[in-house]
Amino acid sequence: MPTILTLYEFSEEQAEQIRDIAPDYELISATTKEVTPEQIREADILVGWNRKTEEAALESDRLKWVQAWSAGVDYFPMDRFEEKKVLLTNAGGVHAIPISEHIFAVLLAMTRNLHGNIRSQVRGKWDKGGTYGEASGQTMVIVGTGHIGRATAKLAKAFGMKTIGVRHSGRPEEYIDEMYKTDGLEQAFAQGDVIVNILPLTDETHHFFDKESFSRMKKGALFINVGRGPSVDTEALIEALDSGILSGAALDVFEQEPLPEDHPLWKREDLILTPHVAGNTDHYEERAADIFIDNLKAFVRGETLPRNLVDYSRKY
Repeated sequence: MPTILTLYEFSEEQAEQIRDIAPDYELISATTKEVTPEQIREADILVGWNRKTEEAALESDRLKWVQAWSAGVDYFPMDRFEEKKVLLTNAGGVHAIPISEHIFAVLLAMTRNLHGNIRSQVRGKWDKGGTYGEASGQTMVIVGTGHIGRATAKLAKAFGMKTIGVRHSGRPEEYIDEMYKTDGLEQAFAQGDVIVNILPLTDETHHFFDKESFSRMKKGALFINVGRGPSVDTEALIEALDSGILSGAALDVFEQEPLPEDHPLWKREDLILTPHVAGNTDHYEERAADIFIDNLKAFVRGETLPRNLVDYSRKY
């Protein structure tokens, strides 16, 4: 009997849906600590992934599809999956609301100098210093305009901001006033009061934000990174802050995680640092399960998976 092995706990209602959609499959649930290599090797569909599962999954001759519980898939063995004809889908879209709200949380905090006020509070100081600006009327450049970029642009329009998008294809997107291909970065960056990085990590995007990229930005811009840590050259970022190219930055992801306690970024007062939590939400499990269930309906019918099928040639 073919099996669906999930490393995440579905609700009873979700489990019933899965059994109704795929009555010929056995649904097996196991925690990441308890799952055995034998269970992984015998799975036809695997929901979830970690380093422990990789060796057994790649040994399997049965595995046909892996549903990732994350949006980023740069840590998956995609070349081997492609070779073995294993499908991979991610949880893209789950994070659109929490990450777009996180972007605006840090944007408004830095625009209204809340980060400075909070530091003064901790020190017990009544300090009215600092700059107090407004989001309204500013231009936001969103690099990576998928689910999260679109949700971010929608919020930006509600705050009266102009929105510029950058994507590989240059295809227009709702809530984006102007869209540029990556070869139009210089023109896009020159207009940006706020630059938001939502890029996935691929060979092409590693250190996408380097010294040259920062040099193209409008002086005094705010940089927000909720994409992938290695897409930003940390040393180049520090140089851009020191030189005044950037007025500040909000970073949720880093080249090295956890960020070492002695890292110079911790001591900077022109930064807001968060420990890779922008996508955290109490709605995560429900939304990720919905993606899997929609894909499962197509899978059992032998159809192309409709949601978040990873293109191995693009690595996302």
